Amino acid sequence: MSAPVSGSPSAGSAPHEAAPASETGAQSADSAANADPSTPASGTPSPTPHDRTDTATGTPDKATAPHDTPHADRAPDRPHAHTEPHAHTDAPTPPDARPGGTPMPKGRPPQRPKEPGGGLLMGRPFGVPVYVAPSWFLVAALITWVFGGQLDRVLPELGAARYLVALFFAVAFYGSVLVHELAHTVAALRFKLPVRRIQLQFFGGVSEIEKEAETPGREFVLAFVGPLLSLILSGIFYLAMQPVEPGTVPGVLLAGLMVSNLIVAAFNLLPGLPLDGGRMLRAVVWKITGRPMSGTIAAAWVGRALAVSVLIGLPLLTQTGALGTNTEDISGMDTVTDALLAAILAAIIWTGAGNSLRMARLREHLPDLRARNLTRRAVPVETNTPLSEALRRANAAGARALVVVDADGQPLSLVREAAIVGVPEHRRPWVSVSGLAQDLTEGMRVSAELAGEDLLDTLRATPATEYLVVEETGEIYGVLSAADVERAFVKAMARPN
Repeated sequence: MSAPVSGSPSAGSAPHEAAPASETGAQSADSAANADPSTPASGTPSPTPHDRTDTATGTPDKATAPHDTPHADRAPDRPHAHTEPHAHTDAPTPPDARPGGTPMPKGRPPQRPKEPGGGLLMGRPFGVPVYVAPSWFLVAALITWVFGGQLDRVLPELGAARYLVALFFAVAFYGSVLVHELAHTVAALRFKLPVRRIQLQFFGGVSEIEKEAETPGREFVLAFVGPLLSLILSGIFYLAMQPVEPGTVPGVLLAGLMVSNLIVAAFNLLPGLPLDGGRMLRAVVWKITGRPMSGTIAAAWVGRALAVSVLIGLPLLTQTGALGTNTEDISGMDTVTDALLAAILAAIIWTGAGNSLRMARLREHLPDLRARNLTRRAVPVETNTPLSEALRRANAAGARALVVVDADGQPLSLVREAAIVGVPEHRRPWVSVSGLAQDLTEGMRVSAELAGEDLLDTLRATPATEYLVVEETGEIYGVLSAADVERAFVKAMARPN
């Protein structure tokens, strides 16, 4: 399977922070360095009814209207970002979240995504890194052992060499899974959707596509090309079998690859998320209703039904011989193995369906994340302004952020909220704001018009605790706190559809 920092698997196994500012005194430097953003401190700018979050404690205020978000005070005379056994992922990630959706502690800056990793780098076809996860070696060993046992019955003369043949089959099979994933990747790149990486893992492959298809037609094509390539590979292996004698090593290998690719295609065509068939069903419902969320809900619930069916049906099919197994040859260990495999596959499908619903809900609410609505009012202060005076000005203006400017009113740096909290009140008249500020970089200037995924992508690209928000004219609008964005992100995730 496949999906976009949403996700689906392809069946690939089983028959699938702010550098310390310049010091104005040893004590103030230490205080700033050890600041705890969650510790209240008196003297910080007082929130007004327009404010969203208490500067010291980070507690959301009760009343805030998006249109009431104030502009920053102007400086004088200045205008002022498939595991089915195969999956693809396409979900936005919060600017400050751990993998799996767990929010990071409040006040931490959004983290730049690390260079894609996840195992052994095998190459970069089409510029997309392909990794083999450590779990692949486990499944390769499992396939080698199981297929080697089958070879012992078909080609007993091979002896111990059968395990070399079985290992070759495991590698060739995952080569087929890679082709399946590359099909998703090429389609995504054709539709100008960025692909972060491809990873081969325990239950197949995952194509991490970072954005969602814009139309249901593209969604359908993006999902269908994977199973299609698996079907084509199955046909190629079938044709290659014809001139080969069945009871030989080449004949057995070609037959195994033909059957395994057929199974991968059939499994991924099942109409439930996170499988490719589920994404195809989603595209169809999306086309009919005009709402991608409706398609996601339908395909996710079908996916959950599939999970239950796999959990119950797979062991029953094996026990009744419906899969071509002689019931007299089924041992207790076979029963346990089938039940375990069914439980793992069911868990993967159920979890993937739930994640697809969660990501769809997030995408539906992402437009509510607007830099203009989340920005705090700010007051401009010059470099040598004492912290106590800066806070007095901020309280008088009903602002909750400080922007350090030069003599011409041009912004130089942002006073870090955590650093303010860390300075004792009796020290504040003696500490200048410049000692608590983080120099502005180009990436820390964000447009007030940013919203949704564009906003998250921009913040992830330049990790910081605060950002200067500016109008298109370059005028200072205010300061955006990464903690505020994180809280809004979590709130959007918890909001009912």
